[in-house]
Amino acid sequence: MEINIQEAAYDQKPILRNLLELYEYDESELTGRDTDEHGLFGYKYLDHYWTEEDRHPFLIYADGKLAGFVLVNRRGLLGSEARVIAEFFVLRAYRRRGVGEEAARQVFDRLPGKWEVAQMACNAGAQAFWKKVIARYTEGRFTETTLDNDRWQGPVLSFESA
Repeated sequence: MEINIQEAAYDQKPILRNLLELYEYDESELTGRDTDEHGLFGYKYLDHYWTEEDRHPFLIYADGKLAGFVLVNRRGLLGSEARVIAEFFVLRAYRRRGVGEEAARQVFDRLPGKWEVAQMACNAGAQAFWKKVIARYTEGRFTETTLDNDRWQGPVLSFESA
């Protein structure tokens, strides 16, 4: 399967908005978040990905078909200037097929430097996924810090991409 990431153009914002609804729906099982009166979750930072310099919206494609998205920003949790995977989503049809790992690798390669990838304390699946992906990507050269403060509760994996 051929996996590609592409930075989302402004005219693709509706596509990303639709995928964010699916993502928020999946996450609501963990977060308990409800929809608004229109049946939508919404994502209040979406516009920022085209107005702020250090934000990058990527769409994931598998064999030319839309398979998910990655949102990257610089809102680090550990006090250093690091890139962060803000949101990461792979459609269910493409999960457990290597799509997520390859998309993550491509994002890390495209934006070299310091990285932080945080996972919610209650999301064991995300923790296992990211630990495996980052351990493979860095050949075990990463650190794990567990936070429990006002900003974040859960592990944060930090590393550098070349």
